Parts: sequence; structure tokens; C-alpha cells
Amino acid sequence: MSIPQFTTQGVYVNVSKAVFPVAGMGTRFLPATKANPKEMLPIVDKPLIQYAVEEAIAAGITEMIFVTSSAKRAIEDHFDKNYELEAELEKKGKSELLELVRSVLPAGVSCAYVRQPEALGLGHAVLCAKPLIKDEPFAVILADDLIDGYGGSAMAQMVEMYTAHQCSLLGVEEVAAEDTDKYGIVKAVPMDERLSRVERIVEKPKPAEAPSTLAVVGRYILTPRIFELLETTGRGAGGEIQLTDAIAALLREEPVLGYRFSGRRYDCGSKLGYLEATVEFALKHPELSDEFRSYLKRNFC
Repeated sequence: MSIPQFTTQGVYVNVSKAVFPVAGMGTRFLPATKANPKEMLPIVDKPLIQYAVEEAIAAGITEMIFVTSSAKRAIEDHFDKNYELEAELEKKGKSELLELVRSVLPAGVSCAYVRQPEALGLGHAVLCAKPLIKDEPFAVILADDLIDGYGGSAMAQMVEMYTAHQCSLLGVEEVAAEDTDKYGIVKAVPMDERLSRVERIVEKPKPAEAPSTLAVVGRYILTPRIFELLETTGRGAGGEIQLTDAIAALLREEPVLGYRFSGRRYDCGSKLGYLEATVEFALKHPELSDEFRSYLKRNFC
């Protein structure tokens, strides 16, 4: 199937910016998130937001844009330079820890922060990033959806597809029929094993009304046309400005593809998914895997 290609003034453009909507309250993890952003909850020894940023960096993205709220200062601090900590580690000769701290944000990668003044949904959060994105394609990464790319990066896979087709992409995976009311669900025509052309998208349909069981999960590459559509999108499900509704409008103007990434997704917005990710990542951790596996065998096998 031939896919029309999106260009900006006739020039093919790359994805260099990623938006991280991190203004949510994280109520499912209270009281842990009363004073600490849910995106700063650790999976073993790194916060969720760092995994998300590392995934973007592995995709060649160099500009990280965080859509925050007044309660999310810890995220900004995490990616900022901590002169006092670095000086103390250097003084004590802890060179490995010093390098670990400095590598949180590699050279050549920048961070910018914009406030979401009201909790008006994912679509509104993405719209808040418009002044920093301008007229470029961009990625959206939800840190709640932690993806183990089995040594790779799910976003890197999507950027490769964007480079080939130059149109919006949605990260998708099959979900249980009874769970369709938790996701945006697409109707799509397969193009190959992993790629499909999206024909329709519905926000959180009941199982009996869902067009399929193919769900959009936490990873997007969008063309800048989405901003104009978001500006005219009224409040949808939950009284919020839904990104799904703007994508439905985008479908009438431009091709949108669904991509089944290689990797395993952990829903770290839920307590069970968070615990599953913690265990699985601990079993792969270079320092802890052997001892942790032995612990599990001694106590639970």
C-alpha cells in the first residue's frame, strides 16, 4: 500500500524533539506521590522518567520537552546539574558514582519545561508544548508506559518508520477485549507484520463497541498539524481535551500509521504493572540479577 509522505515546505524532516506529559497527579500511587512525582518512582535504581528520556536519546532525539505542573520540580532537579553532590563525590574519590550522576543527561541533550496550567487531559498537555515544537514533527512519550526494548529502543524503531514514511505514527499493541475501555482503540489495515494504516480511532470504547483490540500505548510521532486540530478540539471523554479526538481529525487529512514495536510494555501507572517491571528489571540488573534470582528461588519456589 502506498503511503503519501508528509513534508514541511517540500523538505523531509527528522524527529529531534520529544514531549513528556508529566503534569498528572499520580493518585493511584498515593501516598507515595503526595510529595513526589509518579514519574520519579524508581524501577530498581532509576526513575521512570529517566528510562523514558534514555529511550528518546537512543532514538537520536536531542531536545526533551517536559509538560509539568507546580508539583513536579523534582523532575527538573533530576536532570539539572547538582554541583554540591558532584563536588562531594569527587572529593571522596567516588569516580564511578560521579560518572553515573553526570551521565543522567548526556552532552548534546537539552531539557525545556513548560507548565500545564490546568489538568485538561493529554491533548491539552501536548498542545502546551506547541511554542517549543513549532513547525516540526515530534515524539510523545508517556513515562507510565515503560517499554523494555530487549536491548533496543521502541522509539528508535518508530523514528526509523517515520524516516521511511514521513507521517504520524502510533505505537500499538493487542490488548484483552475486556480492557478496550482503558485505551484509545484503532481500526487498521495491515501493511506488513508490524505496520498498519489507521482508518479509525476511538477513545476508551466499551468492549462491545470497540472496532478492534489494537490499542494505542504511550508512544507517538506526530506531525505539527496536530496542534491546529487540538486548538479546535472540544472536551471529550472525562471532560478533557483528548489527543485521540485530534488524531481522529488528523486521519481525515493525513495518513496515520500504527506500529507494533518490538519489546514488552509495563503499565507502570498501575501498582501491579509497576511491581512486575521492578521484578523483571531487577532480574536483568548487572549488579543485582544473580543475588535477586537466588533470593526469589529461596523464598518463593
